[in-house]
Amino acid sequence: MRLKVVAMLILLAPSPLLGAGTPVQTPYAEPKVVFDFFLAEPGHIHSALFWIRALMNPLMDEPYNYAPEFMDIVVVIHGTEIVTTVKHNYKKYRDAVERMRYYAELGVKFKVCGLAAHDYGYQTKDFQEFIDLVPSAITELAHWQIKGYALIMPQVREKKFAIEEIR
Repeated sequence: MRLKVVAMLILLAPSPLLGAGTPVQTPYAEPKVVFDFFLAEPGHIHSALFWIRALMNPLMDEPYNYAPEFMDIVVVIHGTEIVTTVKHNYKKYRDAVERMRYYAELGVKFKVCGLAAHDYGYQTKDFQEFIDLVPSAITELAHWQIKGYALIMPQVREKKFAIEEIR
């Protein structure tokens, strides 16, 4: 009897030889998303922009094959990252600006909070050409959510380990 119990436990124990994860193709619809960018440091914009990429790239690939023009994506900017969107900081944040410009060319709308712009002493003429200045980030976020857009708030944390270290 004891041998049968041990044999059963061995058979039922998880084993890498017995199986693997199951790939799933969720039937995603064309996205309607508003991103809330309120970042602690301007340089965090680089990580936050990867959230847009993580939304768009899988939907442009098989089996979905959505063209970017069928993805309705809005980014509302109202934290320290606002400094990355003004012309006089282009050299410092060139990579981020060019990535935002690329996404804007794909149809992503970038909206900057007018209240935050005022706090920083910025005027409409200070911003890159793909930036829209809106009265308030909070009002803008509410507007898009009322229209049925999913809210995504990127969480940018400091990476402590390389993947290879913890794999």
